[in-house]
Amino acid sequence: TEIIREKILQTYDKEIPYACEVAVEQFQEEENRIHIMAVIYVERDSQKGIVIGKGGSALKKVGTLARKDIEVFFDKKVFLELYVKVEKDWRSRENKLKGFGYIPE
Repeated sequence: TEIIREKILQTYDKEIPYACEVAVEQFQEEENRIHIMAVIYVERDSQKGIVIGKGGSALKKVGTLARKDIEVFFDKKVFLELYVKVEKDWRSRENKLKGFGYIPE
């Protein structure tokens, strides 16, 4: 999640990086490769469009940059799937902040 968040911070301007949270939904490690499925949560529909970009170009850029760093970290090939979902006002909801690890449970 931290590598993906880093690439979001490097790729997007203004409020987008601060309105995003990343959750790894699936992590399967095999002998020669790793399959990761992660979700980028945003607070509004308009942010979702910005994160995805025209024709998916912005999300592809984030995914490519993150995948390269993850491959170096694990020293394996990585198949990285990124999805973007809207979680309305997640930064204002205590249960979401707990779920993302900002507040201890």
